[in-house]
Amino acid sequence: VLQRLREAEHRIVYEEFTDREGKVVSGSIQFIEPKRIYVRLNRIEAMLPAAEQVPSEHYYRGQRLKFYLVEMIQRDKEPQVIVSRSHPNLIRGLFELEIPEVHNGIVELKALAREAGHRTKVAVATVQENVDPVGSCLGPRGIRLQSIINELNGEKIDVIQWHPDPGVFIANALSPAQVANIKINVEANTATVIVPDKQLSLAIGKEGQNARLAAKLTGWRIDIKSVSAIEAEKAAVQEPELVAPAIPHETKARKLAEAEPAEEIEEEEAVEIPVILEAPSEKLEEKHIRFAEDILVGTPKAKAPDKTKSETKRKRKGKVVKYRKE
Repeated sequence: VLQRLREAEHRIVYEEFTDREGKVVSGSIQFIEPKRIYVRLNRIEAMLPAAEQVPSEHYYRGQRLKFYLVEMIQRDKEPQVIVSRSHPNLIRGLFELEIPEVHNGIVELKALAREAGHRTKVAVATVQENVDPVGSCLGPRGIRLQSIINELNGEKIDVIQWHPDPGVFIANALSPAQVANIKINVEANTATVIVPDKQLSLAIGKEGQNARLAAKLTGWRIDIKSVSAIEAEKAAVQEPELVAPAIPHETKARKLAEAEPAEEIEEEEAVEIPVILEAPSEKLEEKHIRFAEDILVGTPKAKAPDKTKSETKRKRKGKVVKYRKE
């Protein structure tokens, strides 16, 4: 009779938690083991494996937390429930619990990317035009979002607005960084994002966390570059066009070999010029001697001094002296 009663009780519990699979449940930690933690969920005991735990969280006995019910396994003795604290859908369930617009379907969670214990990005959109999806998720002075952050032990949550245009959506996903320009390649499913130099570290995030979460959220492969890097790439592309490419020695020899006969003659003449200039020293001396002889032959001979004139002068002087003495 007792065995039949336990089986009936397990069957009722299984049927109850089967409907709640994929939802957020509340429970308290019963006891802790190295590889798993046992959690009490009303009338049943659930298991929190090490893979589903958040590394930055510290668990203790009697702690009351919210968990995401991953799956329900039926066994011979009793059903086994596996819960999680690191599953992305835990954020979705907390939004539905804390924000009435999300629960009613006015605000939809279009995409979600999470790194458990560090940061989460949520893209929201609205069905009604007069409703602000981001503002409704934040609440007055951010009270609604702050209650979710407290439940996750201080994990940061970025709420961004979803947009059908992939360029606008990627720019929103990289917030709080500002984007200067975006180039999208639909075929390769990649996007090149250009940001100001001061915003580069903010866009990439700590250890690339912001860019990685934005890629998960949008489903695009994002390549982030600064404005100065893009300008440097353009300058590097333009420089080879301005400078003529150096022709290798082998290709130059081939061109000379394949040139026309007229070009070959010019090359030969250009080679023979220095040979003519570099004549031996003996020939140069001969040329100089001949040049001097030519000059002497070409010029008229200098007239010898006239002896008669000098003699007559002397005779006259002698006569004058004789006349004066006389």
